[in-house]
Amino acid sequence: MRALVIAALVACASVAHAQGSTKKELVAKVLQLQQASIEGLARNIVERPAVQMMQSAAAAMQAQVPPSKREAVAKSVDADIRKFVEEATPLLAERAVKLAPAVYGVQLEEKFSEDELRQLVAWLESPVNKKFQQQLPELQNSFMQKLVAEAVPLLDPKLQALQRKLQATLNVAPPAAASAPKAAQPAARPASK
Repeated sequence: MRALVIAALVACASVAHAQGSTKKELVAKVLQLQQASIEGLARNIVERPAVQMMQSAAAAMQAQVPPSKREAVAKSVDADIRKFVEEATPLLAERAVKLAPAVYGVQLEEKFSEDELRQLVAWLESPVNKKFQQQLPELQNSFMQKLVAEAVPLLDPKLQALQRKLQATLNVAPPAAASAPKAAQPAARPASK
């Protein structure tokens, strides 16, 4: 009888181990299918400060660089910032891919059942998801254009009132008229592989 109980426990442990490795394989497959998205997050992290630096540099150029030299300085600044992005993006993308199993992988394994992971892999590999990912930038761009168009009449009066109040508070002459945001470009989302 004792041998039968031990054999049953060993069999249960073997099944549990086999299920665990299958779950790990499914998590690895999800991570592989999401690699482009993970790399895109890393790219966004690199690009965010680069865009801020570009904006700061543009403001500084207007204030400190003579008009005759602005174009040359702008090209130099642009080249330096592009070089930073080109060098830093692969480094951070590589780190993100290495870090993903320890963060995404652990959470996927904890929060999803094996069946849910199978369904997730099937969805990520499905032609419908691939088509959706391909269409997403265009969908987002159309949405952003409509939203910005609706933002102008909603926000313009509020921005003008705020501008008048700030001018009064700071006791300064009014600058060129401010208005609601111009057509913004949505952040490109990487398509899933």
